Amino acid sequence: MEINSKTDNKNIEQTAFGILLTVSFCHLLDDTMHSMLPAIYPMLKDEFGLSFLQIGIITFVLQITSSIIQPFVGLYADKHHSWWQLPVSMIFTLIGIFMLSYANSFYVILLSVSLFGLGSSIFHPQGSQVAQQASGGRKGLAQSIFQVGGNGGFALGPLFAALIVIPVGLSGVRWFAFIAILLAIILVYIGKWHVKQTQKVHKKSRTQWTTAKTYSRYQIYGFVFILFVLMFSKNFYTESMTSYFTFFLIEKFGISIQYSQVCLFVFLAAEVVGTLLGGWIGDRYGRKNVIWFSIFGAAPFTIMLPYINSLAGTILLSALIGLIIASAFSAILVYATDLMPNHIGTIAGIFYGLSFGLGGVGSSFFGWLADQTSILFVFKVSTLLPLLGIIALYLPKMKRE
Repeated sequence: MEINSKTDNKNIEQTAFGILLTVSFCHLLDDTMHSMLPAIYPMLKDEFGLSFLQIGIITFVLQITSSIIQPFVGLYADKHHSWWQLPVSMIFTLIGIFMLSYANSFYVILLSVSLFGLGSSIFHPQGSQVAQQASGGRKGLAQSIFQVGGNGGFALGPLFAALIVIPVGLSGVRWFAFIAILLAIILVYIGKWHVKQTQKVHKKSRTQWTTAKTYSRYQIYGFVFILFVLMFSKNFYTESMTSYFTFFLIEKFGISIQYSQVCLFVFLAAEVVGTLLGGWIGDRYGRKNVIWFSIFGAAPFTIMLPYINSLAGTILLSALIGLIIASAFSAILVYATDLMPNHIGTIAGIFYGLSFGLGGVGSSFFGWLADQTSILFVFKVSTLLPLLGIIALYLPKMKRE
């Protein structure tokens, strides 16, 4: 069992909540622009006569540029600390916005969404660095606050698309340029604060979690791989819920599309609460405990879900699942940075990239599986994924230094 150590008052006083909330707000706006794109796919399909294959290619380009590049951006951010790295992400996004608003072909759309993805991939690793820099030792809570901003952005993107873009057409995308410019201005301040704090940290060591025993570099890599597997089980399951829960409810209970969306919102809202709780609990009682309970502890409820014959019971159970399983992301990411404290940007890039990448792969796989079998079968299979959480037992004990 992981050693329990409560955060002391000194660390609590040092937590820069103003910076945390600001960078979380930036995360919200960044992911709002990112999630706006899938919401306008139907409009792009009609306006340019695209096939479903071409829509899939757009998603693939967006996910690849948002995920594969992130580890390399994080590696660069670990070695070079400059104030311009965060605001430059908005330059790529801003160019992508104007290219998409004037797009006249499928290939221009691909180029524009790749710029959206590139901007997002530059923002996330250093944004996570800033969150941990502002944590004052409460890294789990800080990462959760940062992550909640992204969750909120993904929820707002489709709403903004419905209110701004769809009524006026593709030219409405240009309104998002104001968001990108506002972000760039805020991120100049955030970037300068980050560089200043990084210089202070080099002069004064900080309290941190480390392994209770000494492990070799390759053993540490093995522990990080275990965290990858845990992230895989979590993301594949949550992707099946996000993409196909509405279809499952419609098929099993015969409810309307609108009502199914409300039910999905209950699950997503529970995830937001779970994300915040996971970071706070991890700081107080140990992140290994949170990871173990969040994934493996959710398994009994996920396995029950396809077999509940009450709609109210299904919705209640989905909210409980969302609350429990969402607490894992921040705990996994911070645990990995505790294992490799000098590579926060690289770790954040890998895990955020892994999150985006696995989301795309999971959606495609479960869509194919549903075509071959049924939505009910998909849920019976995907609900077994949290059982992989049992391997959290092999994570090392941690102590506070």
